Amino acid sequence: MSAQINSCFYRGEVMHHRMRPHKHRFIYKVASWLIDLDEVDTLNSLKLFSHNRFNLFSFHDRDHGDGSDTPLKEQIRSILQSHDINTGKGSIMLLCYPRIFGYVFNPLSVFYCYDEQKTLQAILYEVSNTFGQRHSYLIPTDENATSRIVRQNCRKLLYVSPFMPMETDYSFRMQPPGNRIAVCIRQSGDEGPVLDATFTGIRHEISNSALVRSFLRYPLMTLKVIAGIHWEALRLWRKGMRLQPRPDAPTYSVSLVSGKGVTVHEAI
Repeated sequence: MSAQINSCFYRGEVMHHRMRPHKHRFIYKVASWLIDLDEVDTLNSLKLFSHNRFNLFSFHDRDHGDGSDTPLKEQIRSILQSHDINTGKGSIMLLCYPRIFGYVFNPLSVFYCYDEQKTLQAILYEVSNTFGQRHSYLIPTDENATSRIVRQNCRKLLYVSPFMPMETDYSFRMQPPGNRIAVCIRQSGDEGPVLDATFTGIRHEISNSALVRSFLRYPLMTLKVIAGIHWEALRLWRKGMRLQPRPDAPTYSVSLVSGKGVTVHEAI
């Protein structure tokens, strides 16, 4: 690809460390894509990548947002505008896994929402569970958004792990996209931290040859993600973890969260 683009991918590691009631830890090597939603059609020039069509690597709008074929960029801009977050025509960068041979499961997708001055105005955390449910937490940034690390908080509203209680909070420690990226999440309850989950990666340019190397390095990675989720769940069950009751999914799709981590609005 000859033109300079913002989209890239990050090679790195996913780590989960559960502190209680039983200790459990694992690390997997992964490659996560950062897609500038203004560049999706440009990426179509890659031989091994397609938008809304089957290929070795592909990106489908319906894998995110409200699950429709409405262009994802339009959906996110509409969400921002409806919550009075003004980014103009600034870029929206999505950190996620692509489909590989038509399959993907993204436990967490992160939208970095910039204004026209390239200032990060908000982060939207899109959480999906293996029961086909999805919920997003939209958190505006504060005056610290220009620093290297962005810290945000919110209350858990979507059932995710069958071994994790609902009455917990998320604390996000984010290193926005650059030469490196970091997504660090601490889940805590009344008795303190329960789980640390992180993704850290190093930036790599997207090209036809890079996609070949990435596939050879991480073959069938998206199947590995869903297989890993069930394998780790089995290990937790064998350690004596109890299943948590699953409540009905929220009737809304996006929660706006204040700077103090308080849900201030719920949007259908």
